[in-house]
Amino acid sequence: MSNILRLLGGLPGAVIVTVGLFLLLATVITQRQDVQLDEDVSVEISVTRQIEDSADRRMEDFQRPVLDQPPPPPPMRTDPSFRPAMDGQMAALPDLGGVDVDIGTGFNPDRDAQPLVRIPPQYPTQCIDRARDIETVMVEFDVTPEGNVVDPRVLDSTNPCFNRAAMRAVQRWRYNPRVIDGVAQPRVGVRTAIDFALEE
Repeated sequence: MSNILRLLGGLPGAVIVTVGLFLLLATVITQRQDVQLDEDVSVEISVTRQIEDSADRRMEDFQRPVLDQPPPPPPMRTDPSFRPAMDGQMAALPDLGGVDVDIGTGFNPDRDAQPLVRIPPQYPTQCIDRARDIETVMVEFDVTPEGNVVDPRVLDSTNPCFNRAAMRAVQRWRYNPRVIDGVAQPRVGVRTAIDFALEE
């Protein structure tokens, strides 16, 4: 509604302004006056500009800048193995007052069994209907000196339907064996929890 009122109010004003401008231009054209230019005024426009060499730009006066001393070349490596130089100063060991202390070498070859290959279990399709979002099976097994898993057993389970899939997965796992005094030993009673989550 307001657009229609604005159109009805603005349209006559636009017609009046247009007619007024038309009449003004018509009177200017009918009162034609010749404009004469003074012939004395001349304008010179140079499109191309030539640069003239001055005496200050001669090549005889050009001097190369004096450079500082060049940097020394990088040091040459004589050791082909690229080991770092060990030229530092050795500090004296503190006096412990006659106490017999074995500081060792910092390297301990003993270690517990460490997993190498852990193949995730397959979600059993027959358990989908009666499964929660996450089911957990706690298993225990032994690791041989060769790193194989033997004697797997289920300790606890939130759903017994998942026990068989967990046991199959654990039997395919491989471990770095337990090492004591540099000798591989069997590791008994390794426990782990296997989670089964249904992907959406």
